[in-house]
Amino acid sequence: MGLISQLRRNLRPFGKTAQSILRWRRFSFNDAPPVFGNSKPKSGSHLLLQILNGFTQIMPYKYVEADPIRTIKKDGGRRTEDAIAADLQNVPQGVIGWGYVDATPKNVAVLCQPNRVNYFIYRDPRDMLVSQVFFATDMHIEHGMHAYYNSLPDFGARLNVAITGIDRDGLKMVSVKERYEGVFQWLQQKYAMCIRFEDLINNRDATLNAMLDAVENIGYKIPTPREKSLSVLVEAIQPKKSHTFRSGKTGGWKSHFTEEHKNLFKDVAGDLLAKLGYEENNDW
Repeated sequence: MGLISQLRRNLRPFGKTAQSILRWRRFSFNDAPPVFGNSKPKSGSHLLLQILNGFTQIMPYKYVEADPIRTIKKDGGRRTEDAIAADLQNVPQGVIGWGYVDATPKNVAVLCQPNRVNYFIYRDPRDMLVSQVFFATDMHIEHGMHAYYNSLPDFGARLNVAITGIDRDGLKMVSVKERYEGVFQWLQQKYAMCIRFEDLINNRDATLNAMLDAVENIGYKIPTPREKSLSVLVEAIQPKKSHTFRSGKTGGWKSHFTEEHKNLFKDVAGDLLAKLGYEENNDW
C-alpha cells in the first residue's frame, strides 16, 4: 500500500484528510517540527486533540490512531520512566503525538527542546474534580474509583473524596493539591506552551493564534495563510464528538460545590487556586 493510501486510511475518522494529504504531497513530512499534545487528565485533552487533528489540514502532519502515552496504566499503577521516555522517543517524525505525561527529567529531556513544539493543557481544579467524579462514576466502569464512588450515597460524598484523596483498602488517589504539583512542573518548562482549558473556551481565537505562533516561533513557516488556518482549527473544535464529553463549559463547579466543599477544598489545597491564577485569594 502506498504512503498516500495508508495515510488516507489511518486518518479517515477525522474528515477532509484525503484532501489534506494530497495538498501536502509537495512538502516533506519531515519539514514541520515535532509536536506533542499533553494534558492533565479530565482537563480538555480531547479538545486539544481535535485542534491537533486540525493541524493536519494546514501543515504537513500525519495523525495515526494510537493510544495516548500515559504515566498511569489503564488498570492502575505507574509505568516506569524509561518506558514512558521510550514511547516519546518512538513517535515517528511528522506524526503528532499526544498523552498524559509528567514533567520528569527524562520526559523533559526528550520533549523540551528548542526544535520541538509542546502543548500542555490544564483546567481549574474545581471543574477538573467535578469532571473526574462524573467520568469515574457514570462513564468509565473500568476506572479505579468507579466501584467506590458508586458505593457512596451521593455526588457530594464522592466530591469530598476527590478533594482529599484516598489511601485505604487497596484504593490510592492523591489529593487535589498533590495532583497539581505536576502542573507547576510543566509551567516551569521553557519549551512547553501551557494552555488553560478556559482560554480555549472563552478566549478561543487568541489562544489558537498563540498555538500557531508557537509553531512558527521555532523558525517554521506554516504554509497555510493565518486566517485560513484559524478557520480550520475553529471548525475542528467539536466537543460533542468526544466520547468523554459531558459539559464543555467553564465554571460548572459552582453548581456542585457546597460551602462545605469549598471549605474542605481550601483546607486541603491551600492557596492552589491563587497560585494558578484562578482566584486572587482564598476568599471565593
